[in-house]
Amino acid sequence: SHLPSTSCPPPAPARPQNSLKMPHQYPALTPEQKKELHDIAQRIVATGKGILAADESTGSIAKRLSSINVENTEENRRFYRQLLFTADDRVNPCIGGVILFHETLYHSADDKRSFVKVIKDKGAVVGIKVDKGVVPLAGTNGETTTQGLDGLAERCAQYKKDGADFAKWRCVLKISEHTPSHLAIIENANVLARYASICQQHCIVPIVEPEVLPDGDHDLKRCQYVTEVVLAAVYKALSDHHIYLEGSLLKPNMVTPGHACSKKYSPEEVAMATVTALRRTVPPAVAGITFLSGGQSEEEATIHLNAINKCPLHRPWPVTFSYGRALQASCLKAWGGKKEQVKNAQEEYIKRALANSLACQGKYVASGQGGAAAGESLFVSNHAY
Repeated sequence: SHLPSTSCPPPAPARPQNSLKMPHQYPALTPEQKKELHDIAQRIVATGKGILAADESTGSIAKRLSSINVENTEENRRFYRQLLFTADDRVNPCIGGVILFHETLYHSADDKRSFVKVIKDKGAVVGIKVDKGVVPLAGTNGETTTQGLDGLAERCAQYKKDGADFAKWRCVLKISEHTPSHLAIIENANVLARYASICQQHCIVPIVEPEVLPDGDHDLKRCQYVTEVVLAAVYKALSDHHIYLEGSLLKPNMVTPGHACSKKYSPEEVAMATVTALRRTVPPAVAGITFLSGGQSEEEATIHLNAINKCPLHRPWPVTFSYGRALQASCLKAWGGKKEQVKNAQEEYIKRALANSLACQGKYVASGQGGAAAGESLFVSNHAY
């Protein structure tokens, strides 16, 4: 008597066509909010401009400082950031936005001007890192999601008051035989969409950063495939969450082989794979694409960005840079923690900014004259900010 019935249930009556309800639209943003978001995004990626990512957490900047034997004190962190933000006016046409860490947003220069004012006086937009770092996803092979949604609305309201007009949130996916898993892809896409939604409600332009890590021995094709799957999921989630794409930026990885891959690829091959992946997945409405450097050397990051902008495929968005290490490595080395080396260090930073400004217009010509660390690999395994 406990056996399931074998007879099929009768077919459900056909529903009249007009009862299939369409999703209803409740506008997420006012026309004024949309205009403000779009204008901010466009200023950041105006022709020849990219982003200086100076949002290393206290732990990450510790690694940078220890590489030049400088103690990780708040004053040393402030002094180093000041060195970057007060480089002379040659950087102004190159830097459209600067991403800060919470502590740095509230620091001031020696002349008592807040860093927010210093950056805005140079014509750049102030950004803020708002995620709280990666945490493990249970039941996966070492995969992660990113935390920080709790209290994000309140933080955004405060950051907007304090001068920040865009934000960054980084998610991390890794390539291996069994990763990224469906769970990691979907969870990270959703958390990016929630973050973007909360930012836009506060007129803060969200930079959406789903980084596919360069760790591993996979080839270019595998990275391209995974990047496409990840970006397709991200844009589906952004659509589901009613993100206004014209007021958002994407910070993706370039499509490159894994760092342990034995096959070498030309900048043109990297560019073709990267632009193909982006064209297949990123809607033309997105305001701009600002690549992360992902542990490439300074020179490599510039050469690849230039090749991407010379790629014969049409690109419907501005394609530029959001570099941390690839703008700072030579600068940091030249500074070495010595006050008398500040000018030399700023020269190295300006050199990289100018090179990348040309590269995002496809006008960079590699001179072979790198900076103090231009050709050094900046790869850090399993990199955490």
